Amino acid sequence: FDGVPATSVNVVNATTITAVTPAHAAGVVNVAVFTPAGAAQLANGYTYLTAAALTSISPSSGTELGGTSVTLTGAELTGATSVTFGGVPATSFTVNSATSITAVTPAHAVGAVDVVVTTPAGAASLVNGYTYLTAVVPSTVTAISPSSGTASGGVGVTLTGTGLTGATSVTFDGVPATSVNVVNATTI
Repeated sequence: FDGVPATSVNVVNATTITAVTPAHAAGVVNVAVFTPAGAAQLANGYTYLTAAALTSISPSSGTELGGTSVTLTGAELTGATSVTFGGVPATSFTVNSATSITAVTPAHAVGAVDVVVTTPAGAASLVNGYTYLTAVVPSTVTAISPSSGTASGGVGVTLTGTGLTGATSVTFDGVPATSVNVVNATTI
């Protein structure tokens, strides 16, 4: 490859050779094969691309539920074949230009993850480039059991719903309950 030997060569048959390219500066190079019968050359036969790179992501965080539209900025991103967040493929992505990709984050566990874009020019990554945050679930109360009691109070009731973790008080028509025990995210 431009006079630099391949790092590995395997003659498959009289018409096919597999070879591993050596490192080389970006650009178009001639490829030559040397056999007992002589040399064969393919002018401008191979193109070395500038390595793909990721430099930033915006926004750099979103909820564990995914669905956040982000813009990845870098170099040599044209022809990207995949975008992953912590190894999970993006829900969708669009290559806007050689320096920009828009992607929609997949759902993922809370924490910082590597973002990787795979392109013909290689894989580009941002280590811990995106942070998944705990999703804030809106609180709802869907049922109370029992749903009636004496006017003097003192009846233990169970409230069910969603997003109840961290509740600090329960009121009945504005009057605070005398005791509150948050069992889990769906039960008080």
